[in-house]
Amino acid sequence: MKRPRLIVLATVAALAATVALGGGALRGSHSPGALAAAPADASAYMALGFHLQALERKTGDPVYLTTSEHALRKALALAPGDRAATSGLATLALSRHHFREALALGRELLRLSPESASAYGVIGDAQLELGRYRQAFAAFDTIARLKPGLSSYARVSYARELLGDRPGAIAAMRLALEPAAASREDTAWTRVQLGKLFWSEGRMGAAAAEYRAAVAVSPGYAAALDALAQVEAARGRPARAIALERRALVSMPTPQSATALGDLYRLAGKTSLAWAHYEQVRELYRRLAANGTKTDLDVALFDVDHGIRLPQALALARRGHAHRPSIDGDDVLAWALARNGRCSAARAYSERALRLGTRDAAKLFHRGMIERCLGNRRAARLYLGRAVALNPHFSLLWAPVARKALG
Repeated sequence: MKRPRLIVLATVAALAATVALGGGALRGSHSPGALAAAPADASAYMALGFHLQALERKTGDPVYLTTSEHALRKALALAPGDRAATSGLATLALSRHHFREALALGRELLRLSPESASAYGVIGDAQLELGRYRQAFAAFDTIARLKPGLSSYARVSYARELLGDRPGAIAAMRLALEPAAASREDTAWTRVQLGKLFWSEGRMGAAAAEYRAAVAVSPGYAAALDALAQVEAARGRPARAIALERRALVSMPTPQSATALGDLYRLAGKTSLAWAHYEQVRELYRRLAANGTKTDLDVALFDVDHGIRLPQALALARRGHAHRPSIDGDDVLAWALARNGRCSAARAYSERALRLGTRDAAKLFHRGMIERCLGNRRAARLYLGRAVALNPHFSLLWAPVARKALG
């Protein structure tokens, strides 16, 4: 479910300031306490804040986000109304799924700089996760007009995907490849996103080619290794899939990779290894939450998918939906309700999850299972058939269930 975040990159000035820190008091120490020993220089704090966010993207360690917040808030205290510090805090809020805070910071950024493309990016990203699609798409149109490039093309691609326009989404992501070429990290990220668009419509070979291109540009890139593991599993090569997923998890420990590795072990009949990785998933989510990330919706989806504490998972899904009332929030809540036997209520949320015309196999599968629960056999076959036709390998655990139900 979860999509990779659209990260607003640090400005050239901020990156230059990071280098300028050299051997100063901030070097090699990223704890909140170390900030007190730093010089009272707003630009140095801003540079540190952006640098720490870059480290989090590289390592996946959410502790860097906590320290980044301390640095950026210190910078803003020293330089009230500073655009760069406000932008950094807005990016941080998006990363932590604090979407209403991100929206407020994006609007403040727009007030400080009325023609700021990055402000419209933050506003659009936040509106999207709050389920305000008309406003989000308008913001994306504006950023594409103000500053065509990787960030705007990626957002346009996602908007088109949400609206069910997969060819348009692919075309926009292809446009992103040229501006992404300036950075190996950006190129790898863009290749993976393009591959996922192919994967989501069952074009396995095209997807694998993009994932391999990402690895060629950035060896050890965890998102590409994780995606290639899905391809190998779909091709009936579980040992290769497990090896790739283990590499991904070592490269960057994320709940997504730990979940996938656990599922691969489960399908291979290695139950104890599967549950060891499921516990790792929970620990990684606990670590994220301890460092300020709202994880309710993600934890709820994991628990619901794996049949863990279903009543508590439903409560988490309701709480997650309250702060993230997007089509993803609708879908997770629908699935949680269905797995708790509340299928009439689930159907209403599933309808909302599909209201944009999004061609998402998982969402279609959930709707099919809800209709099946309600005894609507014809509708169940329709939605399950659409899910499998779109992507017969949409889920390690649930795609086989869909195929079996269609019999």
